[in-house]
Amino acid sequence: MPAIDLEISSAHSNPLDTIEQFAECNDWLFDRSHDDEITISMPGTYADYHISFTWIEEMHGLHLACAFDFKVNDRRRPEVLELMSRINERLWLGHFDLWVKEGILMLRQSMLLGRDGEVNPAQVETLVKNAVEISERYFPAFQFVVWAGKSAQEALDAIILETAGEA
Repeated sequence: MPAIDLEISSAHSNPLDTIEQFAECNDWLFDRSHDDEITISMPGTYADYHISFTWIEEMHGLHLACAFDFKVNDRRRPEVLELMSRINERLWLGHFDLWVKEGILMLRQSMLLGRDGEVNPAQVETLVKNAVEISERYFPAFQFVVWAGKSAQEALDAIILETAGEA
C-alpha cells in the first residue's frame, strides 16, 4: 500500500498505559513516577530485576532498561567492560551497559513504535521476557568476573557449555 493511501490517526496513546495494565495482570510491583516512565520490579533466579520503561514521544520510541541488584567495583570494572563487549557481540537484540558512577549493570533495548504510540501486550511480554532471559543467562558470568576474579573469557567459557553426546 502506498504511503499516500495510509490513514494517519491524530489520536496518540501512551504505551505505558498498556505496560501498566500488563504489570497489574501479572501482579508485579510497579511505580509509575511520570507519564513517560514506569518501573516494574520482579524476582529472578539470581537477582531481583528492575525494569524501567521510558516513552520518548517525539521519537515514537520505547526504551527498556533492565537493572539488577549487582554492583561493579572500580577494581574489576575493566574486566567487566571486556566481558560486556564479548557478550554484546553475541546479542541480536539489546546490549549490556554500565552506569560507571553508580556501578550499576543493566540490559538496555529500544523499540520504535508508530506515530500512534500503540504497543500490544504480546510485544510488552516479549520485551520483558527477552530482557530477563538475557540477564539470567549472563548474570553468572558477571559474578565470576566480579566475585571470583575470573577473566572475561574464563567467565564466558564457564557459562557457555556445549554438551556432547547423550547421557
